This record gives sequence, C-alpha cells and structure tokens, in this order.
Amino acid sequence: MKIRSIAWVAAAAITFITCVNPVQAEGDPIVATVNGTKILRSQVVEAYSNLPEQYRQVPMDQLYPVLVNSLIDSKLAADQARKEKIHESAEFKAELAAITDRLLGAKLIQERVDAKISDETVAKRYADMVKEIGEQVEVHARHILVKTEDEAKALIKELNGGADFASLAKKKSTGPSGPNGGDLGYFGKGQMVPEFEQAAFALDKGKVTTTPVQTQFGWHVIKVEDKRTQEAPKLEEMAPQIRQGMAREIGASVTQELRKSAKIERFNLDGTPAK
Repeated sequence: MKIRSIAWVAAAAITFITCVNPVQAEGDPIVATVNGTKILRSQVVEAYSNLPEQYRQVPMDQLYPVLVNSLIDSKLAADQARKEKIHESAEFKAELAAITDRLLGAKLIQERVDAKISDETVAKRYADMVKEIGEQVEVHARHILVKTEDEAKALIKELNGGADFASLAKKKSTGPSGPNGGDLGYFGKGQMVPEFEQAAFALDKGKVTTTPVQTQFGWHVIKVEDKRTQEAPKLEEMAPQIRQGMAREIGASVTQELRKSAKIERFNLDGTPAK
C-alpha cells in the first residue's frame, strides 16, 4: 500500500478534529505550527484512529508525514475560509448545526454508556449469559442413511453381528458423509433435525441405535463415537461483544426515554402529514 494513495483518506479523517488553539496536555508535544496555531501529537493520533481499518494496518509512524500535512492543509484552508467569511453564510451555519447535533447526540449517549458499563457490569452480564446457556453437550456421531426402514433394519443386524460401522457407511449410505464413513463430527443441540438429534443425544458413547430413525431425508442408523461438554468462552473473549451489546441497549433506552417527553410529528416525502 503506497502512503501517497491515502492522502485524501487522511484529509477525510481530520474533518472533525479541532485545529483552533487546541488544549495542550502534559506529554503532548507540538508537531507543527500554522501561523502561530499549534498542531499537537494527540491530533495526529486522533486522525490516525479515524482512518478506515484497512489503512490502519499501516503503522502510524509511516503515515505520520501524511497526517501532519493533512492537518496543516486543513488549518490553512479553514483560515482562508474565515477570511472569505464562508463561516458566516447560511448554508455553512446549517451544516454546522447539523454536525453539532450529531456530535452532541453521540456525546450524550456515550456518557450514558460510560456511566453504566464497567468491568463489574460486564462480568455480571457474562455470568447471566453462562447461566442461561447452561452446560453445552456436543455429540460426535456417524450415521448410515438409506431409503427404507427394511434396509436400515438389515444394517443394524449386520452391526450387531460385528460389522464395522464406518465400512458399512462407505458401502451403503446415500448421504454426503457416506464416503467419510458416515462421520458427522461434533454437533450441538439445534444443529440437526429434531428426530435425529433426539436419537443421537439419547445414545451412550459407543452405542448404535437399536431401531431405525426416520427423518425427512430417509432412514438412519446412528452411532455415537463420543460426547463432550463444551465450555463457555472465557470472560476475556466475550467482554468486547458484551460491551457492544450493552452499549446498543443503553443507546436504544436513552432514545426511547427521550421520545416519551417529546412532541414528534412525522411527514411523508411530499410534505403531507404521515398517518
């Protein structure tokens, strides 16, 4: 990826970064000045974080010159726009008001989210999820699929006589797993049709169904090779997903609550009142 090819992306990334007298914190050095106005390292970092993900694959130190130049150019263009009084036009004020509304709304929701989401609340949500899911048992099974019940009964008789299940599956099964000895691998509840699932989970490890199992696909003879308990993902793995889910819930709750006390009128695209 060529650095020059992302110059225009960098320009878009700094759209909402303030370049007018930024507040300088300790440990935040000046990286450039434009007619006396400071540009800080924190602004470069923010511009980098605003880049699309594919561009953030490039280390920031490689993009540093492009980002600084974009901040400088943005400041120069803004200063010139003020000289030409573009900021006083009705069109600009309307656009600025719309941007301000979006930023204020996002800030409000973010503050509500920050107030309600903590390591403790995430851990509690994780515990509730694990409790609700419960113990997840998975079955490793093979099967032989045939068209008729009589064929399935004949296969069970052969198996009771000592025939090898995988070999019979390769010879007799009409299902796609037949060439692989009927091996279906591990599966949990809800992944197979109900009749098949009920029969498989009822079998002990190493056992074969004593009677054929009928499903919409035909008649099955099932063997359970193994059973295992699938552990729930660790809290560390689930935390980002839990935080995102909680943030969406809080955001929806905030907007719903605001609507209760608001007078809202809706109109169609042609301006007529909406029903």
